[in-house]
Amino acid sequence: MDLKVKDLRPGESAEIIGYDGKDAVYRGKLLSMGLTRGTPLTLCKVAPLGDPVEIEVRGFKLSLRKDEADILKLRRKNSGCSTKGCCCR
Repeated sequence: MDLKVKDLRPGESAEIIGYDGKDAVYRGKLLSMGLTRGTPLTLCKVAPLGDPVEIEVRGFKLSLRKDEADILKLRRKNSGCSTKGCCCR
């Protein structure tokens, strides 16, 4: 089952398995930020009104608008962060 960033809770990890939508330009921007297929990410924070969200990917923190983050198709991984000193702690 494919997940979206909105399906994760802070501290949960997932792996990028693909991309939704037909916006090739924005998909290219996500790819240039390191959000490539097979890359693990961790949801760190969600703003009080739900937008934006902060994720940790490849050792850096990245904030995305919720609708932009939902372009990512994810597969749930173990709970917890993959890197030492993660923003979730």
